[in-house]
Amino acid sequence: MSVDTGQSTATGNAARFAAALDRADRVAAELRATAAERDRANQPPRAEIELLRRHDLLQVQEPVEYGGDGLSYAQAAQITRRIARGDTSIAHLVGYHYAQTRIAHLFGTPEQADELSRRNAEQKLFWGGVQNPRGGSKLVLTRDGDGFRLNGRRSFASGASLGDYLSVTALYEGELVFISLPAGREGFKALGDWDNMGQRLTDSGGVEFQDTRVERSEILGPDPITGRTFTPYQTLVTPHWQLAFVNFYIGTAEGALEEALDWTRRYAAPWETSGVERATDDPYILQTAGELRSEIRAAALLADRAGEALQAALDTGPSLTAEQRAEAAIAVYEAKYLTTKVSLEAASRLFEIQGARATTSAYGFDRHWRNLRTHTLHDPVAYKAREVGDWTLNRRAPEFSLYR
Repeated sequence: MSVDTGQSTATGNAARFAAALDRADRVAAELRATAAERDRANQPPRAEIELLRRHDLLQVQEPVEYGGDGLSYAQAAQITRRIARGDTSIAHLVGYHYAQTRIAHLFGTPEQADELSRRNAEQKLFWGGVQNPRGGSKLVLTRDGDGFRLNGRRSFASGASLGDYLSVTALYEGELVFISLPAGREGFKALGDWDNMGQRLTDSGGVEFQDTRVERSEILGPDPITGRTFTPYQTLVTPHWQLAFVNFYIGTAEGALEEALDWTRRYAAPWETSGVERATDDPYILQTAGELRSEIRAAALLADRAGEALQAALDTGPSLTAEQRAEAAIAVYEAKYLTTKVSLEAASRLFEIQGARATTSAYGFDRHWRNLRTHTLHDPVAYKAREVGDWTLNRRAPEFSLYR
């Protein structure tokens, strides 16, 4: 009897994906139980990263033969969403991590990509990022003998002080390069200055490099380093990050709604003129819950569609056309627009279901809005709507940058 290898492979992937989602749900539940307390403490998320590592959630995208789960990027984004139901900050970190571990596959040589995949899986590495192009002086790479030196400063660098590896963008001879750098390199310093109102556990403070040594093998891509035009396939790097945002926004809304409904069932009281004895029968609470559930579900479905579109583009590979890249990017940016709007509204309106007592500081329900409001300012969502509109009306694709 012949065996359908393709079907067997798909079945195996589905089983590994389901198991990874189950582990993510367990991690999310553990994070949720202490989320308010940890948010107030505002300490570096070392224990949280170890929790992810202990549950084998850092290496899920790496090949099975190396010790990973062989999941696609779209599947990894679903894990990010599950984690966000428990803690938006930690979902931020793992979502960035998943994106950063794919950069070598887009920009590196096959040998570089394979080596980093093997190392990620075997050592369960956590990746921090030094990629935000805004804030601080530019990172500049210069040649120094048979190697290079990296100098400059960035104002925001999520997970950089705790990463086992760093994914870095810099300029070399005026052109953008991607660097994969082991942590702890002499000349690298995390400034420890992250003290924002939300996303407090993302270790997103500034960093600086002072004559930090970089080897040629750590700069992704073949020789010559400069003079190449990025392909449409390579520029999918930006939709990677944007899809991570989409999923931890809507995952936060899902988790916040679940918390609010649970609290309402236990503690809320109906309004005095509602004519009912239980808050769960109050017609306006029911209406609000129904509106928010419907909006969150719709945004989640659009997030799923965005993941499918990006994954289809990734599966096409280096032959991807500029138009195909634009279609995938626009699908992600549509979801970015809607998940931003829906999640922010939900995090605010959930108090209408719970009532005034739910604003007590001990509950920490305000963290959902603070987290979302902080990160959704990362890049103005109005520009994403404009990019969608420009493609819809004029078929003008977003010009590639680390934000588009």
